[in-house]
Formats: sequence, structure tokens, C-alpha cells
Amino acid sequence: MSAVKHDRVFIDKQHPAAYRALNGLGLKVREAAEEAGFDRRLVELINVRVSQLNGCAYCLNMHVKDALAAGESQQRLAVLAAWRDTSLFSEQEQAVLALAESITELPPHELADHEYAFARQRLTAEQISAVSWIVLTMNAFNRLSIVSRHPVRPDESDWTPGN
Repeated sequence: MSAVKHDRVFIDKQHPAAYRALNGLGLKVREAAEEAGFDRRLVELINVRVSQLNGCAYCLNMHVKDALAAGESQQRLAVLAAWRDTSLFSEQEQAVLALAESITELPPHELADHEYAFARQRLTAEQISAVSWIVLTMNAFNRLSIVSRHPVRPDESDWTPGN
């Protein structure tokens, strides 16, 4: 399939005040995550998983880099989509990822309730709230980038002759 040029409106540029408000929400959510005891690495793990589920190339590109910079391993990022099939994630991380997936995918109530109960046994109310806000905000950023078709440009640091 050949690349098709899309004449998309970058809605963040079209309405910068709305985008600034979303960024402000992102900053408040980051504060809530810190208050709940989550480090930057875990927040980025959530951002990457939500972006995987939504298929947002722009946000994946950004948040994988951020996760690596925060100390996340390449191995864990490589298997993140199959986190349930590994022993690389702690019980708390599993609870966080299960909740993040449930909030993003909005499964049938029975499954959502099961995932919530799993998280509730392993996370405090403050942590559940923080995860929920991280996921809700990341979903909004994903949709903004998907709707606008924000491009992923080649990373000059990754460029090698012949690529």
C-alpha cells in the first residue's frame, strides 16, 4: 500500500488554548502520580501500554524514549504488549497494567469488574485514581495525535547509511 498524503488539521495548533489546557491536565496528573508513589518509569510504562492499545505511533515514539530515559529496560518494553505472559512485571505493575487496559478498552462490565477487583487488591484508592487519570489523559493525547496524524519523523541518532 502506498503512502497517502493526508491534509489533516493539527487540532493542537488550530486551538492552542485547548491544547495548553490538556497539557496543564497532564502536569496535574503527573503530580497526582507522584503523590500516589508512582515513579516516572511506571507512568511511562502506562503511557506506552495505552498508546500500544490505541495504535498511536506518535505517542509510542515519544513515550518509549521517555520510558528508556526514566530507566525502563528495553526487554520489558519489548514484551509489554504480552505482559501477562511474562514474569518481568511485579504484582503492582500487573495491577496497574490490567487497570490501564480496562480503562482504555472499556470491556464488558464483568471483565472490567474483574480487572478492577484485581487492581483494588493491590493498589490504594489514591493509586487507582492516579492510574485512572494517567490513562484518561493518555487516551486524550493519543486521540489528538491520531486525529491530527502527527508524523513520526526519523530520529537522526538512529540513522545509519542504507536505511
